[in-house]
Amino acid sequence: MTQFTFWDIFSNLLLATRWTILLSLVAFVGGGVLGLILLFVRIGKTWWLRRIVQGYTELFQGTPLLMQLFLAFFGLGLLGINVSPWAAAAVALILWTAAFLVEIWRGCVDAVPKGQWEASASLGMSYIEQMRHVVLPQALRISIPPTVGFSVQVVKGTALTSIIGFVELTKAGTSLANATYESFTVYGLVALIYFVLCYPLSLSARILERKMNAAHRH
Repeated sequence: MTQFTFWDIFSNLLLATRWTILLSLVAFVGGGVLGLILLFVRIGKTWWLRRIVQGYTELFQGTPLLMQLFLAFFGLGLLGINVSPWAAAAVALILWTAAFLVEIWRGCVDAVPKGQWEASASLGMSYIEQMRHVVLPQALRISIPPTVGFSVQVVKGTALTSIIGFVELTKAGTSLANATYESFTVYGLVALIYFVLCYPLSLSARILERKMNAAHRH
């Protein structure tokens, strides 16, 4: 039986962590772009488009991410589309991330005082000019803490992609635990790496939120 040293286990987990980080970035950036597009539709004046986006967010927020990964991987296969675990994981996480970000950002837009809308309208600004020059800059400042905080959920969500065969940190940990029979050591290191990835993001979100609240009070 092959003997694995602590460094062998740790180095293999670090190699797999690269894929966790890459998938998290793809999901967050892709979901952010899609979420921004959907945000403009969600707060637009066309009611039936708003309903479509609302239905989209309720669907992805109301169903488990695990089921969405299964549908992306196996569902596309049933349609004759050959999809890799990487592609399925990326698509599912981008759609899932966008569904949450669009609602986070919509809440931030709604948090802008109505007086700001009224003041900009009195200056003769069009709806687009109001959004560009008045509402979105304020909403952006409000949105930074919850957006950074949600990035933690994206990182942790990548762990579920192991179920469709994508080799990231959790999948690598399972394989190493089966090969080394040192489950406590392996999963302890997996948990530690996730903590190192997520804690700075959580801490940043709390610091940004405190700064924003302090600025608001003053």
